[in-house]
Amino acid sequence: MALSGDEIERYARHLVLREVGGPGQARLKAARILVIGAGGLGAPLIQYLAAAGIGTIGIADDDSVSLSNLQRQVIHTTPDLGRPKVESAADAVARLNPHVEVVAHPLRITAENADALIARYDLVADGSDNFATRYAVSDACFRARRPLVTAALGQFDGSLTTIRAHETGADGQPNPTYRCLFPNPPPPGSVPPCAEAGVLGALAGVMGSLMAMEVLRAVAGFGEPLVGRLLMVDARSMRFETLAYAWDEANPLNGSAA
Repeated sequence: MALSGDEIERYARHLVLREVGGPGQARLKAARILVIGAGGLGAPLIQYLAAAGIGTIGIADDDSVSLSNLQRQVIHTTPDLGRPKVESAADAVARLNPHVEVVAHPLRITAENADALIARYDLVADGSDNFATRYAVSDACFRARRPLVTAALGQFDGSLTTIRAHETGADGQPNPTYRCLFPNPPPPGSVPPCAEAGVLGALAGVMGSLMAMEVLRAVAGFGEPLVGRLLMVDARSMRFETLAYAWDEANPLNGSAA
């Protein structure tokens, strides 16, 4: 996919990177990425995907912008209060990079609609804030054979991993699924929502940017993805650690009895 003169200048700092270059930037332009959630994680993620030249960004979110969002959801601004987040985010992308197409999906992802939506995209980046959506998205990505970049936020901590459960690893074993890492959701009420627990605003920017990094590496084709590795960030101590996890043959998607 050829780049215009304006795009060549816009992405000049990518084009001189040996790991990206013209071929990598062309892959970014041709890519269709679905972002689940235009909130704390999705806001910086969408901005950096758009700035990098991802050709099509789908945004799925059924929420509207509220004043308490603006402490961390930096793609939205005060004049956007009350607007659907997909509309606010789409306008922000248009101002940032007119070469990017945004497809708005003003809906909540469920087990019933996830398959059809995810099949339309090349890769999914999940920044949702509830376990029902995370499991629905990860299961649908497995069925559609789509890579998944998924992250989560706590008060002062975050985590990030990549799921490519439709592929096998170098050892010949299937790659782990999301259910290998988290077999079951926590009991209802055991994890307080953001409105009750709070969250450090800048941490959302860090984790959303790391999600964008993982997506861009996957699309452009360089680096080692976080498959079978959970990156954990502690904002109190500014510590980054990586936990290895593996395929669980008891998991219901690609396990021995699937």
